[in-house]
Amino acid sequence: MNQRPTIQRSGVSRRVLLRRWADLDWVLLGSVTLLGVLGCLLVWSATVNRDDLTGGDPKAFLAKQVLNLGIGLALMAAVAATDHRWVRILAPVAYLLSVLGLVLVLVAGSTVNGSRSWLMIGGLSLQPSELAKLAVVVGMALVVAERHEGRWRDRVGTVDVLLMLTVAAVPAVLILAQPDLGTMLVLTATVFGVVAASGAHRIWLAALAAGGVGVAAFAVASGFLEEYQVDRFLAFTDPSLDPRGAGYNVEQARIAVGNGGVFGQGLFDGSQTRAGFVPEQHTDFVFTVAGEELGLVGAGLIVVLLGVVLWRALRIAARTDDVFGRIAAAGIACWLGFQAFQNIGMCLGIMPVTGVPLPFVSYGGSSMFAGMLAVGLLENIHLRTLSSPAARMQPAKRVLVRA
Repeated sequence: MNQRPTIQRSGVSRRVLLRRWADLDWVLLGSVTLLGVLGCLLVWSATVNRDDLTGGDPKAFLAKQVLNLGIGLALMAAVAATDHRWVRILAPVAYLLSVLGLVLVLVAGSTVNGSRSWLMIGGLSLQPSELAKLAVVVGMALVVAERHEGRWRDRVGTVDVLLMLTVAAVPAVLILAQPDLGTMLVLTATVFGVVAASGAHRIWLAALAAGGVGVAAFAVASGFLEEYQVDRFLAFTDPSLDPRGAGYNVEQARIAVGNGGVFGQGLFDGSQTRAGFVPEQHTDFVFTVAGEELGLVGAGLIVVLLGVVLWRALRIAARTDDVFGRIAAAGIACWLGFQAFQNIGMCLGIMPVTGVPLPFVSYGGSSMFAGMLAVGLLENIHLRTLSSPAARMQPAKRVLVRA
């Protein structure tokens, strides 16, 4: 007598889980997964002949990147399956942990390529600034949501913008202190996008743009930037100024991409890649491997897949009636979009070299985990939208309109 209700409840919960699994945005999930698989192959190709990196094991970086992808997909699934109320509750905790990680980097971090951005935990390295990007997006979205949900006003005012900028300012100052110029550029574009998506007045957008230009000019004029960072910007304007120094990366990246032609030289057969001429090719310059070995077709596929990810993120932002979800999804789109543009742009010589990874493709756990957590949040917002009463009423509304 007592077993039958239990069986029924189990069947209902199983049906609910299957329905949620079917309701996932499979276009988004498939695009991200395919980018991750392509990234594993490109990282493998970039390191298979580099005994100085692999220690004689040609599959060392492949195994690590496959593990990073697997952990990232698990994190994505966990966030997507979490109740949306817990996402809101845990958002401040994630923000505080990211700030704590940035503080620990300045106290006990390791310096790589002139930037004190890494924490060594056992045999693993963690870059808290990658996770801080998502934390800033979530924190700013939470500020607006808590102040506007359930209230009659819908325009974001001065106090709201100042609170959002305060949330972003704390990690930004800590990132500047490292200094990590590439992450700071991505964070600046992300903050601008979040403020725009929140509905702030255009005056604030103009002020943020003018302030960003002013801060950049002051940083260069005051000598705040490191010498190698200034040299990178000068090499961007004219790579011939220092072809064996700051301009070397840009010049070699251009040669590698140009060698690929339309169909490429074949995976594992790129001449520049096999010779190791492009520095940091498995991380910041992984797109040059695609350009040389997969050609215009393969590199174009990566750009298209990244475009699909941005399209789905913006579509999720447009369809949700939740303030937090709308701003968070739009902020994630701005973050991933600008970072992809910055990375691909520096490989093509149209953007300065700043050392940011290509989302879901470049080697590294921190970048992969942050990107997958962001995709999990997008899926969570998507599922929340489908389960809302307004979404369930939409088919009936369409029928009434057609009638």
